[in-house]
Amino acid sequence: MAADTQVTAVVVTGQPLSGPGEIWHALKQNKGAVAGLVVLVLIVLVAIFADVLAPYAPYNAAGWPDAGHPGHIGQPPAWVEGGSWDFILGTDKTGGRDVLSRLIYGARYSLGIGLTVMMVSMVIGSVLGLLAAYLGGWFDFALMRLMDMIMSIPDLVLSMVVVAILEPGLGPTVAAITIVFLPRYVRIVRAAALAELSKDYVMAAKVVGVRPLRLLFRTVLPNCMAPLIVQATLGVSDAILQAAALGFLGMGAQPPTPEWGAMLSDVRQEIQSAPWLAISPGVCILVTVVAINLFGDGLRDALDPKLKRS
Repeated sequence: MAADTQVTAVVVTGQPLSGPGEIWHALKQNKGAVAGLVVLVLIVLVAIFADVLAPYAPYNAAGWPDAGHPGHIGQPPAWVEGGSWDFILGTDKTGGRDVLSRLIYGARYSLGIGLTVMMVSMVIGSVLGLLAAYLGGWFDFALMRLMDMIMSIPDLVLSMVVVAILEPGLGPTVAAITIVFLPRYVRIVRAAALAELSKDYVMAAKVVGVRPLRLLFRTVLPNCMAPLIVQATLGVSDAILQAAALGFLGMGAQPPTPEWGAMLSDVRQEIQSAPWLAISPGVCILVTVVAINLFGDGLRDALDPKLKRS
């Protein structure tokens, strides 16, 4: 009975996927991945509990009357002469806003952009990739040529064009980066689906009358998840960098939104006179991207069946 159940599962799903316990066991062997995961979890917690952790409001608005401190405009960090422990990382020159508070709230925006871009790109890319692999013909050809056209344009240039057509802001930034990153997911899912569609378990599912949508999303897609998950993880860090670049150029999140790239753009004129204003968001971007990449590399190794067999 157990053998029959296992055979049925293999026919329907192709091959049993590694369970979370097995993946976590393999992931624990990579100290860099564990360190990246710990740092990433801390950053996520900071973003979630920003209202509790931030000592001040990020900018002046209704309900946030204590954001600006006119008597402390341009104050240096606490460890620099003239600094104060009331403002550990100092204040900016736009009304004396607390830099630490803006960094804490900025984690919400930067991580939010990265996660939103990743989820939207992965969902749309998975659907298009599966359809291209299954339908083939003119649909596959036209879709792949469109993806090639998108990939032929430098990421930042294409993002700037899309934002310029729409208008600078958080929404257009997410839309622009999603368009730029979409080909990655389409090509990965299409390649994996083409390999899976030629296997015996797919043929068996067709013979027993499994409908096309169920075949694609319940049978084929689960066996394409390993490379897709890795790409999604690393795609978050790429999206954060892309959003920071657009923000620095003044085409991303607009003031007073405390997005890390926008914070860098705000202090371009003060980089020499007040370098701490640029160093703080730059370090936040660096630490977040490195943590995600370390975790993504470890996840790739944990999901790689060749590495498991070795």
